[in-house]
Amino acid sequence: MANTKSAEKAARQAVVHRARNVALRSRMRSAIRKVSDAVESGNKTAAKTSYEAAVPLIDTLVNKKIIHRNQAARHKSRLAKRVKALA
Repeated sequence: MANTKSAEKAARQAVVHRARNVALRSRMRSAIRKVSDAVESGNKTAAKTSYEAAVPLIDTLVNKKIIHRNQAARHKSRLAKRVKALA
């Protein structure tokens, strides 16, 4: 339980920030899953377009400090490798 007025406000803000972060992280995971599903189905064009849509989303989360830049690089690298292997 918060003791000061500023701590109460920080607690309220934390609830809002957490909800936003969870939603953004979920969008990123969905985008990654969409690329994976396209790769598994063997559809190169769908895989490529979904990868191109996922990359800016992943980069946005890095800029907002929701995920670490190395984690983003790892996701992008692994997805790119799988999309490229479809050739």
